[in-house]
Amino acid sequence: MANAARIRALEERHAALERQIEEETARPRPDDTELQRLKREKLRLKEEMERLRREA
Repeated sequence: MANAARIRALEERHAALERQIEEETARPRPDDTELQRLKREKLRLKEEMERLRREA
């Protein structure tokens, strides 16, 4: 049960990061360093969600 709540929270954060990435990409001069940071964080969250799903 605790894993399900954690996964939901991670999914929400993952979606928020996706929106941030889209916003940054849409800017006239996107910050490549910030985009890399956001993408790394998004990937980290995805990997954690997958790990939690395997454990459940």
